[in-house]
Amino acid sequence: MKDEFTPTRADKFTFGLWTVGNRGRDPFGDFVRPPLKPTYVVQKLSDLGVYGVNLHDNDLVPIDATRRQRDKIVKEFLKALGDYDMCVPMLSTNLFFDPIFKDGAFTSNDPEVRAFAIQKVLRCLELGVELGAHIFIFWGGREGTEVDASKDPVEALKRYREALNFIAEYSLDKKYGFRFCLEPKPNEPRGDLFLPTTGSMLAFIETLDHPELFGVNPELAHEHMAGLNFAHVVAQALEAGKLWHVDLNAQKLTRFDQDLRFGSEDLKGAFFLVKVLEDNGYDGPRQFDAHAYRTEDEQGVWDFALGCMRTYKILKAKVKKFNQDPEIKEILGGFSATGPPEADASGAKIQVDDLTRRDSGLEKITKKFNKKNVALLLAQKFDRTKIASKGLQYERLDQLTMEILMGVR
Repeated sequence: MKDEFTPTRADKFTFGLWTVGNRGRDPFGDFVRPPLKPTYVVQKLSDLGVYGVNLHDNDLVPIDATRRQRDKIVKEFLKALGDYDMCVPMLSTNLFFDPIFKDGAFTSNDPEVRAFAIQKVLRCLELGVELGAHIFIFWGGREGTEVDASKDPVEALKRYREALNFIAEYSLDKKYGFRFCLEPKPNEPRGDLFLPTTGSMLAFIETLDHPELFGVNPELAHEHMAGLNFAHVVAQALEAGKLWHVDLNAQKLTRFDQDLRFGSEDLKGAFFLVKVLEDNGYDGPRQFDAHAYRTEDEQGVWDFALGCMRTYKILKAKVKKFNQDPEIKEILGGFSATGPPEADASGAKIQVDDLTRRDSGLEKITKKFNKKNVALLLAQKFDRTKIASKGLQYERLDQLTMEILMGVR
């Protein structure tokens, strides 16, 4: 039965082949589900209203496939995409599974490994062009250490930069048109990973030869592993103009990478994540990088996928209700009302354009540095006691938020 929370392609929800294709294996137990053929995954996700399917190169093409085998697999996959009106918005290169990457890919001490990693990416770019992808993600799952004595971290970052610069130049030379996203994670599978958070990735991007080609792909679980507020992480990337892709899931704070169904943990955090995305007009793919519980059979996998999407749409509806709630609007609107302006440096009443509220005038003069604004600012008299004594109604605001989330408002 369809309702307002039924996903459609307009929602731009995506899943990776590795997500719904996860077979339930973990470090302590073997597979519990049979493999799913990629073309079958395309069909099933299409039936659920999914916009697109993403993949690592070896999710589709085995690492040891011949060119003939590779071309046959790609041809069949392209046919399935066409038959079921699906697309591939993003792809990535698996630089973490094969034993050759046991000590890193771009940051390996072995130059032969580094060269092989770059070669693998160049071939994956070709695959991406064939599949119509426009976003390419780098997750450095093996770019790190367990033994700090084994690598000079400064040299490792230089190698990381050189690899990304080489790949970007290749894409430009081929006129592929890719936008590259860097995906951080603090640890796992390595003891410590280089560039562990979105903030560190944003800083690193500015050191690249073509920073305009690089953005970030933050993942909720990865930032929660570091104990961070994911809505704030996403806000920083949005404000920087670098949020080109986002991975949605759920995670208990500071645990191992759990990749749980979106919204199944920290519902309030998920709400504010959806709010920051929707309020700021994010128009990119919303990828669910998660997987079904190990307890599930195949039907449980599709229940998991549908649940991710429905939860997002339910929270989106609650964001709209939050933004329209009159009591919440009253509280938020009252945060900056503090009264009329006082006096300038000569003792005359401050007039900043036609603004009549002191807070608006102060915001105006502190927005841009010039001598006039400095004089106006230094002339201000602040009643610290009065300002500090004002209650901000955060308790009421948070309770109203909870009542919206619990469905009683």
